[in-house]
Amino acid sequence: MLEINPGLILWTIITFVIVVVILRGTAWKPLVKALNDREEKIRQSLELAERAHADAQRMLEENRVQLAAAGEQAARIIRDGRDMGERLKNEILEKAQASSRQTVEMAKAEINREKEAALTQLRGEVADLAIAAAGKILEANLDEPRQRKLVDSVIRELSGST
Repeated sequence: MLEINPGLILWTIITFVIVVVILRGTAWKPLVKALNDREEKIRQSLELAERAHADAQRMLEENRVQLAAAGEQAARIIRDGRDMGERLKNEILEKAQASSRQTVEMAKAEINREKEAALTQLRGEVADLAIAAAGKILEANLDEPRQRKLVDSVIRELSGST
């Protein structure tokens, strides 16, 4: 059945070596070059993907930092707004209270002026009434010699004090 033919083995080995040499020159080098080029492309793509991933991570971290800073700034702006509102409210209240006090003081001063004017007018009227009453009393009580004596005594007092 199966016989080993040494000539056939020799020619098969020679043919295989020739085919390998021919393939090595024509097909093996381009095939190895294509595989090496593909390996290089894959390696470059992986490096590019790693750089892109690292850039994305860096940008993500920068965005987180910026978002945190924006949150802090927003909180500060809100806090400043509240503080400013509180200050304005206090200023308005103080101005209103000062205006109220000033109005009350002006009203009190006006009341005092009116009171003094009324008292002055009342004193003048009381003095006029007292003089009129005293004149009537004197007229009724004093006769001419007594009036003359009273006038002389007032004149003496006035001339003595000057």
